[in-house]
Amino acid sequence: MIFRKYQQEDLPQILRLFHDTVHSICSGDYTAAQLDAWAPDSFDTDVQKRWHCTLTEHFTVIAEEGLVITGFGDIDDTGYLDRLYVHKDYQRQGIASGICDRLEAHASPNIITTHASITAKPFFQKRGYHVAARQTVERHGILLTNFIMKKE
Repeated sequence: MIFRKYQQEDLPQILRLFHDTVHSICSGDYTAAQLDAWAPDSFDTDVQKRWHCTLTEHFTVIAEEGLVITGFGDIDDTGYLDRLYVHKDYQRQGIASGICDRLEAHASPNIITTHASITAKPFFQKRGYHVAARQTVERHGILLTNFIMKKE
């Protein structure tokens, strides 16, 4: 397993990983409609451009084994940990921890904030994050619950 920086050619694999992971790993915590709103089957050109832009602007870590991207995560300059996803077939192998270690080490502010799903909340709690607020967000007209979590 190697950890490296994001490259533009990673985007198609990252988007597939995101979709597949959300739909399989989070299915016990969210309805099918919520999963579809959160991670649709396809991403239009504008969405792909936005993802590429933020993954390039943020400090983004890719975990890779062979030619398979097994996980990715990104954090911005304010300490906002935006995304952290591990391939559905590579869960519970320390990949999320390895990515998160690198993201947190890169963060310069004293406080790191993330918006964690119901599924991800226990992972972040084990890492010392606390729930600052429970929130409901809207995606494509569908409401989803997540948690604003902070680590100081």
